[in-house]
Amino acid sequence: MAVHTARPSVPAADVRRGRSRPGERLIETLLVIAAIVSIATTVGILASLLIPTVEFFGEVSIVEFFTETMWTPLFADKHYGVLPLLVATLWVTAIAIVIAVPLGIGAAIYLSEYAHSRTRNVLKPVLEILAGIPTVVYGFFALTFLNPILMDWWPTGTKPEFQNLLVAGIVMGIMIVPTVASLSEDAMSAVPRALREGAYALASTKMQVSTRVVVPAALSGIVAAIVLGVSRALGETMIVTIAAGLKTASAPTSPLQGAATMTSYIAGAGQGDLPVDSLEYLTIFAVGATLFAFTFALNALSIRMVRKFREVYE
Repeated sequence: MAVHTARPSVPAADVRRGRSRPGERLIETLLVIAAIVSIATTVGILASLLIPTVEFFGEVSIVEFFTETMWTPLFADKHYGVLPLLVATLWVTAIAIVIAVPLGIGAAIYLSEYAHSRTRNVLKPVLEILAGIPTVVYGFFALTFLNPILMDWWPTGTKPEFQNLLVAGIVMGIMIVPTVASLSEDAMSAVPRALREGAYALASTKMQVSTRVVVPAALSGIVAAIVLGVSRALGETMIVTIAAGLKTASAPTSPLQGAATMTSYIAGAGQGDLPVDSLEYLTIFAVGATLFAFTFALNALSIRMVRKFREVYE
């Protein structure tokens, strides 16, 4: 009696593997082009910054640039110390993060762990509408609405200036709340349900599950959200230009003072009034390169932290 053996079935993908697929080749080509364009854009930005920056530091000492406490390149008595711009930038960024991180993570915990699905579907798009408001609107809101209230409610003594770093930082923090909240909520929602159920089985409360299980498990995504918010605060231009002013002579000693940040100085000096290739014009690129270096270092640190705290679930 003949014995028939069943032939193993060959997956359809294996049968078609050797065939020519114009559609896939087209997609691969488009992806390669997109990658090349991204790399070329980055290289172009670096080149446009580095070449004038090197020319600037050929005339101004890099030690003077980072240690001098006066920044007056557009004045008759010229000083080229970037510390005033750097201090003002750090003031605004710190205030924004103090506001955005608690509010953003709190909103993310509520949306992920407490809100009903229908409530979440309504609140999250409403929250993200804040991210779509033009920053110039935030700037005028800070200057014409929030700052008068702040000056009226401020206790007797040193009053905030009409344009000050405090109100700019507060409004900037409000602006980046949706960024921190949305990305943090996505990271928390990706935490496996089994972790929550295991914690509830041990008689944990919802608050304990949220803060001691979900948040630590989603820490890498939360860190990435915070770093993205910090990067956006460092690079924001219109809010600080309108609400904090353009004073650059010396470093601000208090957030109640008005001062120019690195981005607002670039926006103010790059209006076309400076002769091209003059030393004053080159300061724009030197400040831009400094800002780029800070942002790059921050992103590199965030990648390292994300890899360190990343949790992998199967």
